[in-house]
Amino acid sequence: MMDVHNGSGLEDSTALRRGVIATALAMNTAGINVNTSGNVSARCVRGARAGFVITPSAVPYSELAEEDLVFVDNAEATIGAHRPSSEWRFHFAIYAAHDDVGAIVHTHSPHATALACQQLDIPSFHYMVAVAGGNDIRCAPYATFGTQELADHALAALEGRRACLLAHHGVIACGADLKHAFALAVEVENLARTYIAVRALGAPKLLAEAEMARVLKRLATYGHPATD
Repeated sequence: MMDVHNGSGLEDSTALRRGVIATALAMNTAGINVNTSGNVSARCVRGARAGFVITPSAVPYSELAEEDLVFVDNAEATIGAHRPSSEWRFHFAIYAAHDDVGAIVHTHSPHATALACQQLDIPSFHYMVAVAGGNDIRCAPYATFGTQELADHALAALEGRRACLLAHHGVIACGADLKHAFALAVEVENLARTYIAVRALGAPKLLAEAEMARVLKRLATYGHPATD
């Protein structure tokens, strides 16, 4: 069985659950999600059990209380009055494979989803594509929502990346915490909107791999305190 907790994590607390709910509400406010589509999770521990808390299935975000979130442990057992989001499997798989991921935001943001519905990657048309961890943002092949097949496709698309598109579906954005995962989801939607505009002007002109490598190196220390 995969271990969804490969490192130290936050406690499953009221504060963490409030953060998950606030992030879910922020997705809709920011226009990167509507109604109960999408989902949010955060890695945590509950006593001796490692796992994550995730938004429940089919409950409007505006009605969520802390106790409505569902805890999923590393044996795929759940604690909560509701069923976890139908997409809990790809959250489980991502946490198991990526020690550095502390939160996951899944959206159906309109421009990124439009590209996903055309099964299009987002290539290196703009240097900010590198915020997702590489020289493109891949689109995972289609699979029915909530399935292990979709989780497997998402995991492959996220190899060496922090975000991906899901064909005919939406976006996954991963971060060290909720703040960073949400910010990346917003950035992916912004890039998708710009990329669609660029495609309307003709064949996109892409940055070279060498330049993207330089950008990735610079981004690795961007926002860090200066050192001697």
